[in-house]
Amino acid sequence: MFGRLSLSVIPFNDPIVMGAVGGATLIGLAILFLITYYRKWPYLWKEWLTSVDHKKIGVMYIILALIMLLRGFSDAIMMRSQQALAAGGAQGYLPPDHFNQVFSAHGTIMIIFMAMPFLVGLMNIVVPQQIGARDVAFPFLNSVSLWLTIAGALLVMTSLAVGEFSKAGWSGYAPLTELQYSPGSGVDYWMWAFQIAGIGSLLSAINFLVTIIKMRAPGMTFMRMPIFVWAILFTLVLMIFAFPVLTAALAMLTLDRYLGMHFFTNALGGNMMMYVNLFWMWGHPEVYIVVLPAFGVYSEVVATFSGKRLFAYKSLVYATAAIMVLSFTVWVHHFFTMGAGPKVNAVFGVATMMIAIPTGVKVFNWLFTMYRGRVRFTSPMYWTLGFIVTFVIGGMTGVLLASPPADYVLHNSLFLIAHFHNMLIPGALFGYLAGYAYWFPKVFGFRLNEEWGKRSFWCWIIGFYLAFMPLYVLGVMGMPRRMQHYAETAWQPWLIIAAGGTAVIMLGIFFQGIQLLVSIRDRNANRDLSGDPWNGRTLEWSTSSPPAVYNFARIPVVHDIDAFADMKEKGAAYQRPDRYQDILMPQNTPIGFIIGVLTFLCGFALVWYIWWLAILTAVAIIVLVIARAADDDTEYTIPAAEVERIENERYRRLASVAPQEEIEEQLTPEPLPQV
Repeated sequence: MFGRLSLSVIPFNDPIVMGAVGGATLIGLAILFLITYYRKWPYLWKEWLTSVDHKKIGVMYIILALIMLLRGFSDAIMMRSQQALAAGGAQGYLPPDHFNQVFSAHGTIMIIFMAMPFLVGLMNIVVPQQIGARDVAFPFLNSVSLWLTIAGALLVMTSLAVGEFSKAGWSGYAPLTELQYSPGSGVDYWMWAFQIAGIGSLLSAINFLVTIIKMRAPGMTFMRMPIFVWAILFTLVLMIFAFPVLTAALAMLTLDRYLGMHFFTNALGGNMMMYVNLFWMWGHPEVYIVVLPAFGVYSEVVATFSGKRLFAYKSLVYATAAIMVLSFTVWVHHFFTMGAGPKVNAVFGVATMMIAIPTGVKVFNWLFTMYRGRVRFTSPMYWTLGFIVTFVIGGMTGVLLASPPADYVLHNSLFLIAHFHNMLIPGALFGYLAGYAYWFPKVFGFRLNEEWGKRSFWCWIIGFYLAFMPLYVLGVMGMPRRMQHYAETAWQPWLIIAAGGTAVIMLGIFFQGIQLLVSIRDRNANRDLSGDPWNGRTLEWSTSSPPAVYNFARIPVVHDIDAFADMKEKGAAYQRPDRYQDILMPQNTPIGFIIGVLTFLCGFALVWYIWWLAILTAVAIIVLVIARAADDDTEYTIPAAEVERIENERYRRLASVAPQEEIEEQLTPEPLPQV
């Protein structure tokens, strides 16, 4: 009845795993107790778990990303401390099998369940507001995407306590992931978590592509869109073309493992290199999927805190488009060492070097925007400046690795580990943290504490250099990647420094927790009553903080790039309409949440061969989708009188903080535009 699931799969004899499970269980029970004690279940269910509001969905994505950041970083601490200890005759504290699970989980979590939810969360919060829309094109699909991603993350977390995780690395190279070499549950957890979250990401991409193309405000031509929206648009195109390749590769691996087929086996017509090609045809665009949105954040931050329009806006757009196209032409550089031949390697090496050109254009755009601007050194600007310096260093090592002869020497060494962390941590995570600080007051109505934010930044940047610069040295010294133990004791001092850097980063994460708590404590003193705490330039700053459920009482009309800055210059930023209209908004629904729960149960059943549960949950999901499709009562109306009441309260708050003469001038009612 329960397939291969039994009590024996719970690792009771592993004190590290059981300690982690016990700690996580206690934290979970404490949270459930507090929700129950303060009687927040009805509020949580009505306002969050069943919500289709893009802003709340975005917040839930980011909460998931931050939780998974803690889990992924705990894996990093274990890897670094193990390698700092396991030199010569010392074996450290992690056995080889556990170490293999840790580095496999670390990569999977940080890319799929930290970076992807963080970028989709920022996308949810910001994009509809920046284009002047009231919601996304398909609000229910947005909810389903969130809960599919959470279902995949829960599968990864469940593998900690029930069974094991994959030992084949985050990329899951064949034939290591085939049944012959990985007969346990680990690869199945990895495979289904990847597949479910990937489908959720693909649905989000389709949803937001339609939103950007079809729901922009009147007057917002493509060349008037904010750079963040452009970055997201190109990211969505990458996702729509790349994720189906991953879906197909994992489907073939599923057929190999469950039905005995031979797509990627080492015999009977299988081709292991086909998997490697398919994975990196998704995997390298995935690098830019997580990096391009951060580039968009940096563009918004630089323009706002330099107090001027982005330098050479069009060149930024074209450079981002060039990165999007070139990202599909470089995947072979991930396996120069696998025998593709000198001609193939030369072509992909040149393409890899070429992608540095549009990236360099963007760096100069940001620098020239700051040039002669009145730069305000806020915490988002700290993250941006730290990114520029650190990312350029990582980019130079990338150009080095683009040369196949150099890559042959360095590919399987810690030099490569240093390089891609040197790209992804400043290139993606620093951008997300900058966006988190930048848009936090828009979402919650109060600013984050700047002092603790800057302390966190300095710990992150110093810790990063301490943690990863030694890995470049170790790579040149010949230390291979993924080593649980090593005999060459000359490597140990560098690994101890790297472990120390990880500890400094941990302090930065701790400071971010303090920053949040201090900011919540001081929220009344840091309240954003204007909706525009940074003197922003784009439309999201024209709404209240936090915005009303409908975002805009009146859809704005755009006349220039940096639409809100243009409105402020013309004295039209806060003009009231002479009347308000009823607004139609999507109703909340529990179906997305229920589909997420059923998907998790289906994935768990497939991992453990509980076929009756897998069939039952799959049928239930199909029934729910059909029921939702047949339901025409999915919207509700906010009466004009209620809209007017909300807007009057907003203008009252605005009048309390803005100069009186400016308010009196701009609050004069104007007729609704004919659109």
